[in-house]
Amino acid sequence: MLLERANKATEGERFTHDGTDYRRVITEADRKLLRHGDAVPTRVLEESSGQLIHIGTEEETAFWEWAAVETLRHSGVRVEELVELTHLSVRQYQRANGEVIALLVIAPSKTDRERVIPMSAELFHVVASIIRRHTRTGRPIPLVSRYDPHDKEWGAPMPFLFQRQNGTTPAVFSTAAIQEMINRRGQALAEVHHGFRGLKFTPHDFRRIFATELVNSGLPIHIGAALLGHLNIQTTRGYVAVFDEDVVRHYQEHLHRRREVRPEGEYRDTTDQEWDEFEEHFDRRKVELGSCGRPYGTPCQHEHACIRCPMLHINPKMLDRLEELEADLLARLRRAQDERWIGEVEGINLTLTFLRSKREETQRRARRPAVDLGIPKPRDTSSTPEAP
Repeated sequence: MLLERANKATEGERFTHDGTDYRRVITEADRKLLRHGDAVPTRVLEESSGQLIHIGTEEETAFWEWAAVETLRHSGVRVEELVELTHLSVRQYQRANGEVIALLVIAPSKTDRERVIPMSAELFHVVASIIRRHTRTGRPIPLVSRYDPHDKEWGAPMPFLFQRQNGTTPAVFSTAAIQEMINRRGQALAEVHHGFRGLKFTPHDFRRIFATELVNSGLPIHIGAALLGHLNIQTTRGYVAVFDEDVVRHYQEHLHRRREVRPEGEYRDTTDQEWDEFEEHFDRRKVELGSCGRPYGTPCQHEHACIRCPMLHINPKMLDRLEELEADLLARLRRAQDERWIGEVEGINLTLTFLRSKREETQRRARRPAVDLGIPKPRDTSSTPEAP
């Protein structure tokens, strides 16, 4: 690979790659950066034409274009959700049989509700490639603040996946930058495949492709709605480029396969005791600060330490109670610091982090006003001329 060969060459060294002679070039500006320990993009001079090739910059651009398109295509996330992905979004889940599944946690967007996407092998490869690229120097992913154009404020420093060096400072990709990447790839595709000329792709197009592939592969559409973060299944139906008959057929095939592998004894009427247990589960999900979102039939895995639990949904009416809890935690923290209870200090700081995060999330939801769509007025037909 030309980039690998060029990186091994010293300044001014000539080398041959695929029958073409090149010379490694380091500019005066590059030397200044190198003296400060900063990385510089690789540049080579093509000897025959005298053209200076910014091969490092071109490789960087090609990688992020590939990463953006592949992540959108294999996850179905919105472009706003894409740029908010962090290293903390990658988690794992271990099933009862010991199988470990990689998960991608999507931060609240339009629906103000966090969701989880099980990563396919293709999506995991893309995310792993991004993480390896950021950590190839042995350092962790840089913590960068991102400006939210909707909330009009800078967020806390986070290890964002879609970030790159802007000069000497790391910066998070904007949604406009992602759109520009897709435009460049679309133009390059049109040069090779003329049928794509005049077409313009958007990040949302990949979301529609993802939804269509899910349903065409036999996945129930309500599961697709959960993966896409749709609260209304009709929204998902609008994304899917299939006929109603295809949806019904795939869903019936899925039900048939599921019934074949399940014992016949499960297909019976629910007893009064089972129904009472079902209702009791949802009663037990009501806690002081809000409600618990754990699935039916699952116990509390956090020993009722609700403020740390990601399943806790804070009721905006309980924000004052969060202030009281924070004051109590700060008092306990001061006592623990005075007594040098190091373990206690660490635990309280962790609880404070979760508390403040949940408070900010709840306040953000409460600040968003309801949109008044108005009431449609009947059209005045009195002045409309009658048809002949």
